[in-house]
Amino acid sequence: MKLKYTYTLLTAALLQTAAFAQKVNIRKAFDHAEKQTTVMLKEIQKAKDPSKLEIVSPRTLEHGYLKLVASRDWTSGFFPGVLWFLYEYTGDSNWQTQAKKFTTEIEKEQFNGTTHDMGFKVYCSAGTGLRITNDAHYKDVVVQSAKTLATRFNPKTGVILSWDHSRDKWVNPVIIDNMMNLELLFEATKLTGDSSFHKIAVSHANTTMKNHFRPDYSSYHVIDYDPQTGAVLKKNTHQGYSHESSWSRGQGWAVYGYTMCYRETKNPSYLKQAENVANFILNNKNMPEDLVPYYDFDAPGIPNEPRDASAAAVIASGLYELSTYSKNGDIYRKAADKMMNSLSTRYISPVGQNKGFILLHSTGSKPSNSEVDVPLSYADYYYLEALLRKKNLGENKSLVKL
Repeated sequence: MKLKYTYTLLTAALLQTAAFAQKVNIRKAFDHAEKQTTVMLKEIQKAKDPSKLEIVSPRTLEHGYLKLVASRDWTSGFFPGVLWFLYEYTGDSNWQTQAKKFTTEIEKEQFNGTTHDMGFKVYCSAGTGLRITNDAHYKDVVVQSAKTLATRFNPKTGVILSWDHSRDKWVNPVIIDNMMNLELLFEATKLTGDSSFHKIAVSHANTTMKNHFRPDYSSYHVIDYDPQTGAVLKKNTHQGYSHESSWSRGQGWAVYGYTMCYRETKNPSYLKQAENVANFILNNKNMPEDLVPYYDFDAPGIPNEPRDASAAAVIASGLYELSTYSKNGDIYRKAADKMMNSLSTRYISPVGQNKGFILLHSTGSKPSNSEVDVPLSYADYYYLEALLRKKNLGENKSLVKL
C-alpha cells in the first residue's frame, strides 16, 4: 500500500509536466550537437601535443582549456560514441569517418586488464560502432574486451574488481558504476555463444543488488569485499557528500544498469530494482523542480550545491528504456522528458562556446573539488543517447539495441 501511495504522489507531480515535456525538440537538439561537435573537432586539433600521441579524447574543460586524455582514461570512449550517435541520427558519412577515426584510438584498450572500465571505454565506442555498422572488426574488439574484463571477476566475491588503486583505503573495491560495464559481457555471449560472460554479469548484478543498496534503494558508491571470503568489509561513498549520502550519478548508474540487466535476462527482480531506484530518485525531497539533480541528494548546502547534468542525462536515458518495460512507464517517460527539456534549454552550451561541449553544469567529484560545474564528455554521450531513445519511442521502435 505504501508503494502504491508513492506512485500516486509521483503520478500527480509528473502528469502536470506533459505540455512542458512536449517541448523537447530532437531535431533542434541534434542540430546544436552537430554544430558544437564541429567546434570540438577543431579544438582537439589545437589542443593536441605532438609529443604526447597517447592523448586522444576530450574529457572536460580545465581552467578554460580543453582537457584531452589517453585511451586508458575511463572517459576516453564517450567522444567516439558521440560521433557515432551523430552519424546514426544524420546519416552523414562525415560523422562516420570521424567516429571510426576516434574509435581506432581506443581499440588497444581491449587488452588493458588493469581497469573495470572496459564498457565505458570500448563498448561506448567500438560497441556503438558495431551496433550501427555491424562491422566484423568491431565484433572482434568487443569480444576481446569482454575476455579481458572477465579476468577481473572473482568467484569468491561474485563481482568484478573495480579499482586497482587506493589500496590504502580498500582491499577489493567494487563501485556502482561497474553495473554499466555488464552490457559488454551480455553482448559478448550473444556474439560468441559463450555463456560464461553472461554468468559473470548476472553474478555481479545479483551481488551488487544484495550489498550496494540501503532500505530506501539509494546506493553506496563503493563496497569493499574480502577477496578470499566475499565478506563485505566497508560500505563507502567516494564521490558523493558522505558515506551514508546518496550520490546522484551513482543512482543513475543503478537505474540504468538494472534496466539493462532486465532487458538482457528478463529477470523480474532486476526490473523491480530499477523501478525502486527510479522511485527513490523521482520522489526525493531534494530533487529540484527541473529534475536535474544536485551532485548528491543529501548535500548539506542545497539549494546552493552544484548540479550534475551528467547524472540527469544518465537517469533520463535509463528511464526511457525503463518506460518500455514497467507498468509505470508513462510516469518514467514523462520524467525523462522533463529532464531532457531542462538539459536542452537550461544546461546547454551556446553555439561556438565551451570548446564544443554540448552540455554545461556537470560535477565529477565535489569532495575532491575535481570537475565541479564543468562540461563532461559522458554527459554529452548519455544526453545524445537519451535523445535517440526518445526518438525511437516516438516512432515505436525497439530500444533493445540502444
